Amino acid sequence: MDEEYDVIVLGTGLKECILSGLLSVDGLKVLHMDRNDYYGGDSTSLNLNQLWKKFRGEDKPPAHLGSSKDYNVDMVPKFMMANGTLVRTLIHTNVTKYLSFKAVDGSFVFSKGKIHKVPATDMEALKSPLMGLFEKRRARNFFIYVQNYDEADPKTHQGLDLTTLTTKELIAKYGLVDDTVDFIGHALALHRDDRHLNEPALDTVKRMKLYSESLARFQGGSPYIYPLYGLGELPQGFARLSAVYGGTYMLSKPECKVEFDMEGKACGVTSEGETAKCKKVVCDPSYLTNKVRKIGKVARAIAIMSHPIPNTNESHSVQIILPQKQLGRNSDMYVFCCSYTHNVAPKGKFIAFVSAEAESDNIQSELKPGIDLLGPVDELFFDMYDRYEPVNEPSLDNCFISTSYDATTHFETTVTDVLNMYTMITGKVIFHLHFPLMLNRGKYQV
Repeated sequence: MDEEYDVIVLGTGLKECILSGLLSVDGLKVLHMDRNDYYGGDSTSLNLNQLWKKFRGEDKPPAHLGSSKDYNVDMVPKFMMANGTLVRTLIHTNVTKYLSFKAVDGSFVFSKGKIHKVPATDMEALKSPLMGLFEKRRARNFFIYVQNYDEADPKTHQGLDLTTLTTKELIAKYGLVDDTVDFIGHALALHRDDRHLNEPALDTVKRMKLYSESLARFQGGSPYIYPLYGLGELPQGFARLSAVYGGTYMLSKPECKVEFDMEGKACGVTSEGETAKCKKVVCDPSYLTNKVRKIGKVARAIAIMSHPIPNTNESHSVQIILPQKQLGRNSDMYVFCCSYTHNVAPKGKFIAFVSAEAESDNIQSELKPGIDLLGPVDELFFDMYDRYEPVNEPSLDNCFISTSYDATTHFETTVTDVLNMYTMITGKVIFHLHFPLMLNRGKYQV
């Protein structure tokens, strides 16, 4: 271990593993360490026995739930946009050869006390029960504008400058009512709160186009895909990539202590009496607690069920977004469901998550609107974890710290953090191209 590295990465969460892989591909000498004896960190996947031990303190779950090894319960469950940043990163790094994907059945939004399929195109808008007849026509016109919009072609802008025009002002030009604005901003553009309404409309239009492009890739019920056997495969895929390009991995390394030189710059990591020298340190917030600040909490419920979520067209995998305004909250609530069709549970079993940025200390009461949508559950677990963000200046201390995972059930914010960190570390921007996904025996391979 007494060697010198370009970068030492601490923690094997998904963000850290993606960075480790990207940096190794760039030719940097990388040492990757973790205090745990498993990959994934806070974003790991648990079998049933591990889940039971974590939340119930017992090793023996009831037999009717099935075999423990058939469960792969993600601790930070998130779907991938089929045309989104994570998929492009997977393609860029060729990690796709380690993984198989399957499309997610449904994308829904909660409005006026009911679950509705999210309309993403002008034709779907005409069929949606979310809107009345005249509102459908107005929404269709707005969707057509978004679908035709090309940032590089002023002819498609219709005289509007979306870098200065706010989202609220753009939508007002089409006369859409508040409920329509709600599902556009939260279920299509995937904003977490309503701040986007007073920000330039270009970001919202790009997000809507991403949703539509991702939906078109499979022409299915949602724009999302998900790995078979769950997200636990992702960190290991990037770990393999790093190893192929010369990265060194060490698990079960207790008390990884970052060392600093006289100027306050990270210069190495010590564990078990040995010090590895380095130029830069990448880590999750738990390794440098004095350089992060708490920014909130995530409340979540994990349910094991024997049926699909009601009113979702019998979907075996689904996301439901509950916009903040529908619940009287300050941010959205999310429902995630996956099942044996993605090999994350035994046949006939479903895993559902309800998550939200915590706005009180009463988890059960706060998550009730989402839990009520699930129907009968076999088992229900509750959890809350703190979120942190870095407060250091990486140019001064050579420490690059990721932000804790948020409550969303999609990956766009996660990968944005990773790619921003990559640019800070290397000074380079990853250039992504659009690649087709190939259909292979019912599984989507990127």
